Amino acid sequence: MMDSDQQRATHLLAEARRILVLSGAGISTAAGIPDFRGPAGLWTADPDNERISTLSWYLADSAVRRRTWQRRFNSPVWQSEPTAAHRSLAELGDRLLADVTQNTDGLHQLAGTAEDRVIEIHGNARRWRCEDCGATGPMEDALARIAAGDPDPHCLHCGGITRATTILFEEALDPDALDAAMDAAEECDLVLAVGSTLSVHPAAGLYPLAMGTGARGIIINQQPTSYDHLADVMLTEDINEVLPRLVDPSDIQPPERLPTQPNDE
Repeated sequence: MMDSDQQRATHLLAEARRILVLSGAGISTAAGIPDFRGPAGLWTADPDNERISTLSWYLADSAVRRRTWQRRFNSPVWQSEPTAAHRSLAELGDRLLADVTQNTDGLHQLAGTAEDRVIEIHGNARRWRCEDCGATGPMEDALARIAAGDPDPHCLHCGGITRATTILFEEALDPDALDAAMDAAEECDLVLAVGSTLSVHPAAGLYPLAMGTGARGIIINQQPTSYDHLADVMLTEDINEVLPRLVDPSDIQPPERLPTQPNDE
């Protein structure tokens, strides 16, 4: 049985035809990928980890690059599978206007969400690129060089520094991705935030932007968010338990029928 908040969220989802999803690290923790700012997050456990996510440190310090490549080589991303929540979002199909994700793990696409509906606002960890000449390729190629003993694989084309195609601190977001995300926020009729505290801007600003254009709003997160006060429904249950029920509400109870009015004729 669903409680009243879950029932309301289910009906909002069922009625929506242009859904904007804002997904954060919390949707992938069940896949074995740690978040950054949570109680067991990478930066919480060791604030020095922020260095490997800072562009100037990465470019200037070969030790930081070696540490970054080693962590990437051992990342749980490569053994992870899409969660029930990822698969539920994929089931939204054509009603999904866009999934703006702060994650870089590529699990939304692996779950079946169309590539052109996923806006990876912080980039993608499954590809590498050269900082100098712009050459790029699948991350598996770079990791094969790590396995062969190269601790800091430079570009085979020009000798430049290579990195994942993710956005680091001190870098601007891709303007095309940001424009597409803002367009979706202005066009959606429902905004669904999952696994995000909605505290990292400009991505977090998409939620009030969507609500300001008349969209309804649902937030699913086990911790408070910056925009709980704007949501039509706020759910604090486990994402992988509640989201499949909202998208496929086979156990929702139909609304009670009104008493039949007597026939006056």
